[in-house]
Amino acid sequence: MSDNGTNYYRITGYCEKDNFSFIIDCFGCYEKLWQFSAFLISKGLKVLEVGSDDKFLDGNIQRADEDKEQLILRANAPGKPSYITTTVDGTAYKAVQVADKFYIPDRQAKVPSLA
Repeated sequence: MSDNGTNYYRITGYCEKDNFSFIIDCFGCYEKLWQFSAFLISKGLKVLEVGSDDKFLDGNIQRADEDKEQLILRANAPGKPSYITTTVDGTAYKAVQVADKFYIPDRQAKVPSLA
């Protein structure tokens, strides 16, 4: 569980076989983040970014309600995900984007200022 007592996790992944990327959330299905990651890997998917809700920033993806039985597909698109820079409250961050959805996988991964 994250520090705030929830088990809300978000993973960005890629399927080489079918050439698509995805962002998928889990809120209640797995007690630990590694269990969620292991499940996706067991299905032949590559895990590219992982995080609990105390590590990532939401970007333009709204949090889902708790669901102990289903994973929540937030975005999918052909090809690999893109990495972009986005600004939140005046701070630039590295974000991952799939289709029109993006989030910041690591709130500590700030992009250095060029000024």
